[in-house]
Amino acid sequence: MINIVLFGKPGAGKGTQAEFLKEKYNLTHLSTGDIFRFNLKNDTELGKKARVFMDNGELVPCEVTTAMLIDEVKKHPDTAGFLFDGYPRTLNQAEALDAFLPTIGSSVTATIALEADDEILVKRLLERGKTSGRADDQDESKIRVRYQEYNEKTAPLIGYYKEQNKFHAVDGIGTVEQITQRLTSVIDNL
Repeated sequence: MINIVLFGKPGAGKGTQAEFLKEKYNLTHLSTGDIFRFNLKNDTELGKKARVFMDNGELVPCEVTTAMLIDEVKKHPDTAGFLFDGYPRTLNQAEALDAFLPTIGSSVTATIALEADDEILVKRLLERGKTSGRADDQDESKIRVRYQEYNEKTAPLIGYYKEQNKFHAVDGIGTVEQITQRLTSVIDNL
């Protein structure tokens, strides 16, 4: 089983690349955003818990997010592997994932970060915001707050995965095809 953690700042191209990678490697794509939307829409127990925090303007605790992810992983016992998109975002979540995966006879194979300059990413998101309808892609100050949160909470995962020799950085600038080639080159050499 191959399990890839794909991360990078908002606008780095994770969603676009995840579509190619899941097909090429027959992976189950687990997007934290999609999992949240499913749980909220279907008013699951975890969705109800998350809604309480969200309604109060608070971040959903790692335990709830992790529980949602674990529930989703358990729905796919026969998968060739997982492509984690948007999880883990914090050191606590990375440790929770490392504790959970062995219970299903697996582990994180590699973490791949799509890297790009903030100014290029801001332009990408503002451009995407013109067609996506996402309010958080239309306001530069909100985009920069997202980057600050990434730098504070997600960037420390680089060291965590480097210590395990599982971290790979990939240049996220170029055509979709060029970036896909860089990613597949890393994965094919794992």
